[in-house]
Amino acid sequence: MPENQTHKSSTGSPLVMITGGRGVIGRYLTSLLLSKGYRVSHLSRQSNQFGKVRVYRWDPDNGILDPVVFDGVDYIIHLAGASLGEKHWTDIRKKEILLSRVESSSLIHEVITGNNIPVKAFISASAAGYYGSITTDRIFREEDPPAKDFTGTVCRMWEESADLFSKSGIRTVKIRTAMVLEKYDSALARLLKPASKGIFPILGSGKQYMPWIHINDLCNAYLKALQDDNMAGPYNAVSPAFTTYTEFMRELAQTLHKPFFHPPVPGFLLKVSMGEMASIILKGSRISSEKLATSGFKFMFPGLTEALDNILNGPCGD
Repeated sequence: MPENQTHKSSTGSPLVMITGGRGVIGRYLTSLLLSKGYRVSHLSRQSNQFGKVRVYRWDPDNGILDPVVFDGVDYIIHLAGASLGEKHWTDIRKKEILLSRVESSSLIHEVITGNNIPVKAFISASAAGYYGSITTDRIFREEDPPAKDFTGTVCRMWEESADLFSKSGIRTVKIRTAMVLEKYDSALARLLKPASKGIFPILGSGKQYMPWIHINDLCNAYLKALQDDNMAGPYNAVSPAFTTYTEFMRELAQTLHKPFFHPPVPGFLLKVSMGEMASIILKGSRISSEKLATSGFKFMFPGLTEALDNILNGPCGD
C-alpha cells in the first residue's frame, strides 16, 4: 500500500492507532485489540507491514507526521517514549527521555487539531514514577501532586502534553503504569537471569515497595479506557497487592521452586554503578488502584502468587 493511501476498511470495525507499538506493551496490546475485532495501525520510525498491522512512518524529533496516516482512525494510544532504564541518566539522556514523550504528544495534537481530524479518545501512557522515587508510609492516589524529582517531573510534563487533547475536547485517559510483569522483555525478565541460577539479590534495604501489574491486566486496562466513555484523566495501573522488594523476590523464588538465597547488595554500590537511576530501584511506595477498580475494572491477577505463576508457568509464559 502506498504511504499516502488511506487505510479505511469495509469492515467498519474501530481503528486504533498505537505509537510505540513494537515495544513490549504495544505488542501485547496489539494482539489483544486484534483478538477483540479492532483494526490496529502503528506509528514508528520506519514504515512496513507487520502482519495485519500497517506501520506508518513518523519522525517526532523533526516534527514529521503526515496527517493522512490518521485517516479513519477512531482512537489513539500513545505509548512511545525512550526507556527510563536502558541507559545512564546523563543530562543528554534525561533530555531524550523527556522530549521523546512531550514532543511526540504535542506533534500528534498539532496534526490532529490542525487538520480537524476527529478521534474519539486519546489514551496516553504515563508511569507510577509520577509520585517520585520515594519510600514513605503514604499510599499515593491519582489526586496527589507530582513529585519534583526527575521521574515526577517527566511524568508531569508527559501528562501535561496529553492534556492538550482534553483541552481540545477529546476524551483523554492517562495510564500511570507500575512495573510490568512479563517474561521476555521487561524488568522481571532481567530479574530472571540471576534467579535462574538460584540468586535473588536484595537491593538496598529490601523494604522499598515494588508497585507492579501483570501485562494482561495492563492491556485490559487500556482496552477498558478505550471502550468506557466515562473514563477520563489519570488512572493508576497497579496491582491492588502491596509488595516490598524482599517479598517480591521471596515469591519469585517460591514460584521457581528454588531456595531463597538472597545476598544483600548495598544501595551505595548501585548508586556508584547506576548513578541517579538507582533511585527507581532503591525507592518505592504503595500506590492505590482504587480508582481503576471503582471504574468497574476487574483484575485477572490481583495477587503476586497467581501473577508470577501465570507468567512463568502458564499460558503467558509460553
